[in-house]
Amino acid sequence: MLIRVVRMTFAPEQVPAFLNLFHATKHRIRQQPGCRHLELWQDAASPNVYCTYSHWEDEAALNGYRKSELFGEVWPATKKLFAAPPVAFSSESVAVVE
Repeated sequence: MLIRVVRMTFAPEQVPAFLNLFHATKHRIRQQPGCRHLELWQDAASPNVYCTYSHWEDEAALNGYRKSELFGEVWPATKKLFAAPPVAFSSESVAVVE
């Protein structure tokens, strides 16, 4: 399983537009082939900073989403709202502690 985190800093006045976009598309993103989980996090100290946290079957599934029509709609619309470049990384889970 591939875990993807994308940290995005928005202009404060653009946060409502981002939240509207996220809520309008979250179910479609979650239904992409290979997407197993999707969350939206808000930074506790900076309310205009958000992270998407998603689980993908593998890198091929994530790349399939990146090449999808949906990504072609969502990502350009999201990028217009940024106040700083996004930071993204992928990881693999190696241990779960319960």
